[in-house]
Amino acid sequence: MHPVTLQEPFRAVFYAPFYAALARGAYAAEGVEVRLLSGAVPSLAKDVVLGGEADLAWGGPMRLLLVHDKDPACPLRLFGAVVMGDPFLILGRAPRPDFALTDLAALTFGTVSEVPTPWWTLQDDIRRAGLDPDSIRRVTDAGMDANAAALLAGTIDCAQLFEPYATRLEDAGCAVWYAQASRGPTSYTAFYARDDVIAARRPEFEAMVRGLAATLAWFADASDEECAREIAIFFPDMVPSLLARCIGRYRSLGIWTETPRFPPEALARLETAMLSAGAISRTPGFAGLVAEEVTEAALA
Repeated sequence: MHPVTLQEPFRAVFYAPFYAALARGAYAAEGVEVRLLSGAVPSLAKDVVLGGEADLAWGGPMRLLLVHDKDPACPLRLFGAVVMGDPFLILGRAPRPDFALTDLAALTFGTVSEVPTPWWTLQDDIRRAGLDPDSIRRVTDAGMDANAAALLAGTIDCAQLFEPYATRLEDAGCAVWYAQASRGPTSYTAFYARDDVIAARRPEFEAMVRGLAATLAWFADASDEECAREIAIFFPDMVPSLLARCIGRYRSLGIWTETPRFPPEALARLETAMLSAGAISRTPGFAGLVAEEVTEAALA
């Protein structure tokens, strides 16, 4: 099999199983060499794949929903599901065990500005809870670094963040009020590639799915500390104990799949959220977006 070029969207703890597959040599064990292109801007990964600079990427299905909405003939399709739970959380300065999403009506809330999916999915939760999300006092132009600092300074009441911000803020006395993963399956991350590349590189992609399956099985059984040690090379600025705690939280929230099969209900929840947010006006549906035949053939 020929080497495969894989584009990373950006570095994040919730992508841990993808890093574990690389660190453990899971793809090489299946006979395919995978070269990782590091990324820092999530929206650019899609362009790299469309332009042929990478064979495939991992990233948010929302990117594909956006481009399919604009161009029904878009050739990008998903396979190999990994993050099918929402990794974002709402934190406040003190414990609030009776927190309800409708409480946001009286609060100043710093929401994620780096990527749109966390707000799109959360606004759907808020809408279902009976509150108009447009009525919330939101800080929308600050990044997670700034929102974490503002929460500690008391200039906002709560913030929407992912790991390791959440654990670091807990260590500073803050508390998690709401885990967005609690809504249930929501598709956040899978592999994707162009249709023609999927056809041309089918043996390599099936081998990668098998490597991913082996990694997910190992990840499910390994301790938080073992997982942290395995992927520590990708997070040189994080102490292993912090990384292990972040992995433990995400494991307890069930954000990772146990096999690379793509749950249709996870995509349906993302589609519904994006439709209610006005981010898309149409969707190609599961069959039009997910090349599940690749995963099924790989795991047969």
